[in-house]
Amino acid sequence: MRLILYSKPGCHLCEGLQEKLEQIRSLPFILEVRDITTRNDWFQAYQYEIPVLFLAIDAASDSVTDVTDTAIGLSPLTLPLTPLPRPSPRASVKQLEQMLQRYLLANSENSAE
Repeated sequence: MRLILYSKPGCHLCEGLQEKLEQIRSLPFILEVRDITTRNDWFQAYQYEIPVLFLAIDAASDSVTDVTDTAIGLSPLTLPLTPLPRPSPRASVKQLEQMLQRYLLANSENSAE
């Protein structure tokens, strides 16, 4: 599983969410932080929304794979990205972990169908 966090330097909400995600040890995921100031398409899409968090899972094997941004159509072989709700800045690490578990369970049920 891969979590993709769209962020930008100096965004305290982004930094806070990243810190909390990095503290979660019970879920196997790779956190990829994407700086929206490095690409105009990301900046245009997320400049008023950051932090934005996406979940990417390879449904066939539940393994982490290389993911490119499907929103801009880089490759037809990329995994679909599931947007996750933005947690409250006051959410604890445990609450964030529980939210991610719910989305993982929902995603695994959807892929089993």
